[in-house]
Amino acid sequence: MTCPFPISRRQMLQRCSTGFGAVALAGLMSDPAYGATTPLPSDAALRQLHHAPRAKHVIFCFMSGGVSHVDSFDPKPLLKKLHGEPMPVKVERTQFNNNGNIMASPFEFAPAGESGIPVSSMFPEIAGVADELAVIRSMTTPVNEHAQGNFFMHSGFPFMGYPSAGAWCSYGLGTENRDLPGYVVLQSGNATPPHGGVSLFSNGFLPAQHQGSILQADKAEAIRNIRPGEPVRMQRHRLDFARQFDDSFLERTGTEPQVEAAIRNYETAFRMQSAVPELCDISGETKQTLQLYGVDSDDTQKAAYARQCLLARRLVERGVRFIELSCLSRGIGAGQAANPWDQHGDLENGHRAMGFQVDQPIAALIRDLRQRGLLDETLIVWAGEFGRTPFSQGSNGRDHNPFGFSVWMAGGGIRGGMTYGETDELGYHVVENRCEVYDLWATVLHQLGVDHEKLTYRYGGRDFRLTDVHGNVLHPVLQNG
Repeated sequence: MTCPFPISRRQMLQRCSTGFGAVALAGLMSDPAYGATTPLPSDAALRQLHHAPRAKHVIFCFMSGGVSHVDSFDPKPLLKKLHGEPMPVKVERTQFNNNGNIMASPFEFAPAGESGIPVSSMFPEIAGVADELAVIRSMTTPVNEHAQGNFFMHSGFPFMGYPSAGAWCSYGLGTENRDLPGYVVLQSGNATPPHGGVSLFSNGFLPAQHQGSILQADKAEAIRNIRPGEPVRMQRHRLDFARQFDDSFLERTGTEPQVEAAIRNYETAFRMQSAVPELCDISGETKQTLQLYGVDSDDTQKAAYARQCLLARRLVERGVRFIELSCLSRGIGAGQAANPWDQHGDLENGHRAMGFQVDQPIAALIRDLRQRGLLDETLIVWAGEFGRTPFSQGSNGRDHNPFGFSVWMAGGGIRGGMTYGETDELGYHVVENRCEVYDLWATVLHQLGVDHEKLTYRYGGRDFRLTDVHGNVLHPVLQNG
């Protein structure tokens, strides 16, 4: 067919030149080096990320009860030298004030990996992945009691009513899988919510779909009534019928966010009926994978925690934004269901048992994510609510220590094989690069592509954020500084 308005080749190039430029610009802007940001799901509060992300998912290994830093990742030879002697510095008030003398660690430390990070004999398997870890030895918290410490570590506030970090991540970034919640809390065996209860996983004042959804990893029904009691087609008709009334009510409320969230939760629950059983069915995993994690262990608690770690990887594969794992209690030295690491007595046996429970599964999670190419986009955070004293409580336990303790991060653009910050020679107070919980979450959000000061929610006449009015990104622990 002949063009009715013939033009020369030169004229065509002249007229289309701006189009070629637009195509070129679009190509450049899709490159992260030119400031591109990753598209976010439609349910995300943010329309775009604030900068190019290094991570897409977070796995929070919460060591409820307070792991002793001087027995895990912060060796203090002076404790061995001064074992049994009175503390040479002022002793702050403790939770129970049944304070004894200096107590040497019952665990040996050895350099691990090419980096030589000292890791306790409590964690022989994690020592094998030490080059993936950035150990922060200078974390602090303003509270010294379990429930307050748990709320503070989760939300930046020491009491209930505020959104947890998982809820903030789900709210800001949305979920990549519409069939599963954006924030999932895994439990197994005798694991229960830490002191503070399910409010630790709360959405607070954020829309309700961002609260943590608890999945029982080793139960026949991971969520009660997850198996449909009637045919899917009938449920769909019922939901569609109810949706007509819901939409009408939503319109009358002016699209009230909490009403909209309730409607959304109905739809998510419907889709979870097939997504959750498929997630929890690990029969398709290889024997080698099950052995790697310890799912086949004769130790039932280790096997139960291992299943959580394996499901965490499967949740990452399915696009879930934030996953939290739960420790199981051994019932040693005051460490009960809500606070299994809380060894006010018999610390050696209690910490050894808890270390055995989580060591292989967490190390396997890191190795498995690395082998599958997922570690670079998954940020793992390992932390308790505070540390423990360098002096004994009674004869062989340790009390709470909020003045300096250790946490670590791995994957998601973190500089592995390093330590940051320092406590004094006794492991009592921070003396270098003091960090706060706000800094930890500011760093996590930064790796997700979010400026922690710009992810806010207006409530009660004020713009709230996860880091309140605090927080600095810990650039020294990041690969790109």
